[in-house]
Amino acid sequence: MSANTLGHLFRVTTFGESHGVALGAVVDGCPAGVAFDPALLQAMLDRRRPGQSAVVSARDEADVVEVLSGVHDGKTLGTPIAMCVRNRDARPGDYAAIAAAPRPGHADDTWRTKRGHVDPRGGGRASGRETVARVMAAAVARMLLAEVAPTLAVVGYARAIGPFSLDDADAAAVTDTASVDQHPTRFPSADADRVAALLADAKRDGKSYGGIAELRIEGVPAGLGQPVFRKLKADLAGAMLGVGATAGVEFGDGFAAAQAEGSEFHRRESSTHYGGIRGGIATGEPIVLRVAFKPTATVLDEAKRGRHDPCIVPRALPVLEAMAWLVAADHWLLARTDRTDTLR
Repeated sequence: MSANTLGHLFRVTTFGESHGVALGAVVDGCPAGVAFDPALLQAMLDRRRPGQSAVVSARDEADVVEVLSGVHDGKTLGTPIAMCVRNRDARPGDYAAIAAAPRPGHADDTWRTKRGHVDPRGGGRASGRETVARVMAAAVARMLLAEVAPTLAVVGYARAIGPFSLDDADAAAVTDTASVDQHPTRFPSADADRVAALLADAKRDGKSYGGIAELRIEGVPAGLGQPVFRKLKADLAGAMLGVGATAGVEFGDGFAAAQAEGSEFHRRESSTHYGGIRGGIATGEPIVLRVAFKPTATVLDEAKRGRHDPCIVPRALPVLEAMAWLVAADHWLLARTDRTDTLR
């Protein structure tokens, strides 16, 4: 079975390969009557696209979205919403060699072991380019939540890139994505220029760095999440780890909580150390989570010849935000089935 679908009620299926004709998403389960905002959809894609600065992949894709179905007169129809973007700057010939020689650190060999017959061009669906489809779908989720949970907001930023780490004061000062996007590295700190220089040098020299992305999900309706097999924390973690090159995820105090003493840990005035979720259910407080990324696998001469990100975190942030919107939309619909008074 090919697992290309995410969600239970708000279901998203993605399709396409990195150097194929197009990539896209089909959203099924979005209710009818949601105001469809093409400008929001394109803006979210623009934040993810390559070629934005000297510290990311130079692949030149405009990622102009085509909405094929499910929308009429500016509103959703309650039927499948199909969207796609065409690949305009594909270079499949760049990957002829890896058809016979898998690249270290990539999924070339594991996909071949699994499928037998694969698309070696840029990794096919194992490429980070597949995430453009997730962002398309997340735009629809965000449109839905803007109507039913208008206080919900998601903002992400780089908490660490290589040897640089954002301090608590800088992290607390982040209020929206516009302030984060002022920096090409999405590292909102006085060290932003030094981080940009580090990544520019790495791109030139064929080196790469890992990092940590931090997300704050605010205005979350209390009660989202199911207490056993669909815990909000589990679904968010699964969504984040479903993004390529992720190495770990933590909520609130995360792994530091393992070193805490219980009578003090659970008596704190603020409960933010839980990360906004208890018992698998949202408390209504901000959800804070962090995702660790490995260094980009394409390095040295291969990186110098190709078009690759020297650190995945800056361009992964819009994708992680997208995954949060998708999970939130699915759980909002699931929560409507929790009690009879929400069905009337």
